Amino acid sequence: MKSSGWLRIFSIAILALSTSMVLAQGEGHGHGRGRDKHGNEDEDNDRKGNKVHGHEGHGYDDRDHETMHGWYEGHRGNLPPGLAKKDRLPPGLERQLELRGTLPPGLRARIYAVPVDLERELPPPPPHCEHVFIGGHVVLLNRSTFVVVDVFHLGF
Repeated sequence: MKSSGWLRIFSIAILALSTSMVLAQGEGHGHGRGRDKHGNEDEDNDRKGNKVHGHEGHGYDDRDHETMHGWYEGHRGNLPPGLAKKDRLPPGLERQLELRGTLPPGLRARIYAVPVDLERELPPPPPHCEHVFIGGHVVLLNRSTFVVVDVFHLGF
């Protein structure tokens, strides 16, 4: 075969490979790993019919934030494990506590139960979820998958 024939075959092979690579770069079913994970959150929830900030969207709304803040202010002198200053997360672990992210094993060891009196004031969590404290945060956590459904930071 002449060199022009090989050149044609090589060109067609490169074109076929590049086309398949471009098609594979579309929106896949992976976890995103940082690529615009939170960019269209409101649109996604609206499309699914969920309320963005509220019980139907499985997150904390403004009323829940006020409830948690009020509870925290009332218990400032006697904070339970998970909320005391000594329980604050180091910056590396703090960054790993992401909304809709999976809780890494290093943070799973720092989960504390929310006291019963606060639990009663919050709306019931969705199935497989619970309200927990992690390093100064109230976290709505799916205990089967360890996905962080919502996070509320209680100030120090």
